[in-house]
Amino acid sequence: MCGRFVTASSPSLLADRFDVDDVDVDDFVPSYNVAPRELVLVVRQREDRRVLSQVRWGLVPSWAKDPSIGDRMINARADGLAEKPAFKRPFAKKRCLIPADGFYEWRVVGPPRTPKGRPRKQPVFVHRRDGEPMALAGLWDVWKVREGEAWPTGTDDEGWLRSCVIVTGEPNELVAPVHDRMPVLLPESAWATWLDPTNDDVEQLASLLVPAPSEQLELWPVSDVVNSADNKGPEVVEPVEPIEPAS
Repeated sequence: MCGRFVTASSPSLLADRFDVDDVDVDDFVPSYNVAPRELVLVVRQREDRRVLSQVRWGLVPSWAKDPSIGDRMINARADGLAEKPAFKRPFAKKRCLIPADGFYEWRVVGPPRTPKGRPRKQPVFVHRRDGEPMALAGLWDVWKVREGEAWPTGTDDEGWLRSCVIVTGEPNELVAPVHDRMPVLLPESAWATWLDPTNDDVEQLASLLVPAPSEQLELWPVSDVVNSADNKGPEVVEPVEPIEPAS
């Protein structure tokens, strides 16, 4: 599960890092706490050109009746992409990279405070040791607003809504003690293969969806301010003292 992530690197930096040909980004504001339904930066292949643009986080399939389905599709399990109706077609033709400067997971540190409550958790921030942006594996799709319906955030002037989902897979040794899943981080050597819309080799594509090497990443605990999507500043990633799990 990946419910929040960081996108602080500028579009110009990302365009250089991801070898982008065209940048189609308006009013970018760095966010250290990106939440579902917000616009996020993605790298896609458009014919023979690599494009950096903004789409809505939370996949809305082309056949959806309304965009609310996207609230349940912020993550897609790597082992079900070729079978799930919402992901099958995007996996075949509409793959993307989602640049991120890190992501958050929540570690269980204690039992529920009330009989029917949830376990107590502490958020942790995961990022690359070298400070480079991550390339999260993603899928995207496009949905058309029906006549008379409200236009959700991210809809273009012609009524088309582009949205994305983060692909998650097995955790590496670093993340496993925190969560049983993590975003798939694609190395640069896999970017062209993943982005190529003419590549329909499902086995080859699936082979890319493996855990990132643990030695590339580091993590530390952060405060509960990340739990509110209103908190967007760099203070969200500041390390705090770890809470020792209750025995």
